[in-house]
Amino acid sequence: MTYAILIVDDDIAIKESVEEYLKILSYDVKTAPNAKEALIILETFEADMVLTDIMMQGMDGLELTKKIKAKFDIDVMVMTGYSADYSYEEAVKAGASDFIFKPFRFEELDLRIKRVLRESEFKKERALLLKEMEQLAITDGLTKLYNSRQFFNQLKQEIKRYDRYSRSLSLLILDIDFFKKYNDTWGHLEGDKVLMHIGRIINACMRSMDTAYRYGGEEFAILLPETGLKKACVVGNRIKDSIAAEIFRPETGITQSVTVSIGAGELVDGENFKDFIKRTDKAMYKSKQTGRNKLTHS
Repeated sequence: MTYAILIVDDDIAIKESVEEYLKILSYDVKTAPNAKEALIILETFEADMVLTDIMMQGMDGLELTKKIKAKFDIDVMVMTGYSADYSYEEAVKAGASDFIFKPFRFEELDLRIKRVLRESEFKKERALLLKEMEQLAITDGLTKLYNSRQFFNQLKQEIKRYDRYSRSLSLLILDIDFFKKYNDTWGHLEGDKVLMHIGRIINACMRSMDTAYRYGGEEFAILLPETGLKKACVVGNRIKDSIAAEIFRPETGITQSVTVSIGAGELVDGENFKDFIKRTDKAMYKSKQTGRNKLTHS
């Protein structure tokens, strides 16, 4: 991997010598004579590190470091020949990853750059791993929809938002009709395929503001913020019809379809999350009791 470094220094001799050395080491290098030009370059140059002098005309290196850290995810190493005027603590406080005094040996500079870049890669990998772990904690592995834990958390947040701003909030609860019979007939692996397909259909039918959840074994929930009951029913019916139109092939030469029963509800003033779910769930069961493959609103 080739790392990119921007050198910022108004001392032409130092800037050119450091540039030449880093290019020999196969770094992708650009230079800037001052902080203002450095910030312009960073808009298009994807640097992994900025190596900047502290003492420069106009904006100094510490102020540049603060601006870089506020706008970009880039490591900064500061250089100074004025050891009495600046401290390592000041540089770190400004956001620098390291601090090196002039004059320095090029070998020392290379070692410090490699250490900073190595630590940066470790931090990025760790952050990515944590993000993946967080995603696993709130996502259903089979359908890739959010899980029930996340559903309850998000619903509580949406109700708080409703209480604060009085914006509409609707809920859809879907249950696959005769899913036990499908599993008993074709096996759980085929049943899992149905669940995965329905997850994809729900995602395709939702609007960008909506979020979907695998609420139970064969039960799904969709939160529709900023949405009244009428519009929620439109979304629910679109999902219902799309699922009914899907063709499954559990065995060679065999085709099957599945349907869902849906309950729709809109949050009312003073209603807590348990009562909201219970009321919408009752509407879903009414859909089952009155023929299935239909949507009932509460």
